[in-house]
Amino acid sequence: MQRVRGGQMLPSYYENVMIDRTLVIELLEKKIAGTDMFIVDVEVKAGDIISIVLDSDTVVNIDNCVDINKFLCNSLESLGEDVFELTVYSAGLSEPLKLKRQYIKHTGKEVEVLRKSGEKRKGILRRVEDDFIEIEYSVKEKAPGAKRKETVQFNEEIELESIKSTKLVIKI
Repeated sequence: MQRVRGGQMLPSYYENVMIDRTLVIELLEKKIAGTDMFIVDVEVKAGDIISIVLDSDTVVNIDNCVDINKFLCNSLESLGEDVFELTVYSAGLSEPLKLKRQYIKHTGKEVEVLRKSGEKRKGILRRVEDDFIEIEYSVKEKAPGAKRKETVQFNEEIELESIKSTKLVIKI
């Protein structure tokens, strides 16, 4: 594939030159300014394959994604970027939470936290602080002298730096 920039063919040594991720983020921030949308991730891979993940404090719908896709395509083309692939999508329910703002949005919902140590904890996300989250979970335990197990509630603070991933628990 021959590389084209600004309508001109580029020599083959330019084939690995990628669109600048910082440029994409600047354009994107300009477009979503004044909305409750925020950037979760921007990835630019070889071949100028651009993937953008958005979220918001309310909802990101398909119309938002299409509008942002058109804006970015037009902006990049006007800057001379002729060959690229662009995908804009919202952070789905199956995507792990990456930003503190996403944790705050999902406070009160059931999550599954996977620690870097491999330990999992499923419970209700109760609190989000700068360096930790608090999960409320239940365990059935048999109290000393009791005949049956009883459900006991616990609150556990989990340091953000110890978390490998956090996903929403989807109930059907």
